[in-house]
Amino acid sequence: MRKSLGWVFLLMLFIVSACSVDQIANKASAEKPAEGDVKEHSKKEMEQPKEETPVVEQEPEFKNMYPLTGEKTNDDVSHRIMAVMVNNHSYARPQSGLNDADLVYEVLAEGSITRFVAFYHSNQPEVVGPVRSAREYYYTIAKGYNAIYLYHGAAEYIENQLKAGAIDHLNGMYYDNDRNLFKRESFRSAPHNSYILLDAVYDIAKQKGYEVTNNHEPLPFLTEDEIQSLDGQEASSVKITYSDTPQETVTFKYNPEEETYARFNDGEATVDYHTKEATTVDNIFIVETGHRVIDSKLRRDIDLNSGGNGYLIQKGQVQQVTWKNEDGRTYPFKDGKKLGFVPGKTWVNVVPEQPGISQSVSINPQ
Repeated sequence: MRKSLGWVFLLMLFIVSACSVDQIANKASAEKPAEGDVKEHSKKEMEQPKEETPVVEQEPEFKNMYPLTGEKTNDDVSHRIMAVMVNNHSYARPQSGLNDADLVYEVLAEGSITRFVAFYHSNQPEVVGPVRSAREYYYTIAKGYNAIYLYHGAAEYIENQLKAGAIDHLNGMYYDNDRNLFKRESFRSAPHNSYILLDAVYDIAKQKGYEVTNNHEPLPFLTEDEIQSLDGQEASSVKITYSDTPQETVTFKYNPEEETYARFNDGEATVDYHTKEATTVDNIFIVETGHRVIDSKLRRDIDLNSGGNGYLIQKGQVQQVTWKNEDGRTYPFKDGKKLGFVPGKTWVNVVPEQPGISQSVSINPQ
């Protein structure tokens, strides 16, 4: 009997133990996710977007600004501005290096032919030309920017003024075809074939005792907010008539995509002789002033001091302005306030007060 009870006790103990093991296994199985669930859970975690720290774009910092274009740079800008007399006779077109000028003044020379004072600072092309002779009002314009004045030839009385110290200058007549500073090109005939090599200017200027660096006074430039708030009449095209002949007209046409004006002379696009790239500008500043013929060769004396009426054309818009001379420079004014230029290249067209700016200049001509 006792032996039977012992077997019964052992049997019951075995059954209880087996139940406990099954319960533990079932609990562990219930707590452990299925293999498919683990993969799905991991996939969802991977698909959830991670929070990223926002990147704040900072405006690049620049140490310097080019004084004639308002463009920022880390390059040294202390080198002296160079002002080159560039020929605009029909036999001299297309010119070389004109596209690289930061600032260009276009003024009548003799008769109905204009000539350029092209200022180089932010860009320095290898060759500029054709180069032509000096006039008093041209070197006066260059002097307002403390530029080294570069030309080829001058009337005796003009050359005497320059030699007397009117402005630091280099005359191609004394370096004619030396292949270092001025050279004659074979594809054109004199006097339309003199070209200057800008790389040599500073070295030769130093030999003459000229300073080749300068602490520049920049032109006034608009901020981005000021550019966005420009208010003027539409100016998709501007035509300037320097004479009654169709060969002496200048036209600027606006490209709204590029937000610049392309220049045309005599109805033909102004392009670079070597690259064939079009000449484009960001600002057109037209000023009206007194012109007086002073000799039989139709040379002129031009008033650059008295001020007068003008147009300032930027970003497809035109404003009627006045101009004033301050420290030898021509600035636009409106309601007594000096106006700024859009950063970039500027072209200043000087027109005679007779017949006057309203007759010489057409905005959006048909």
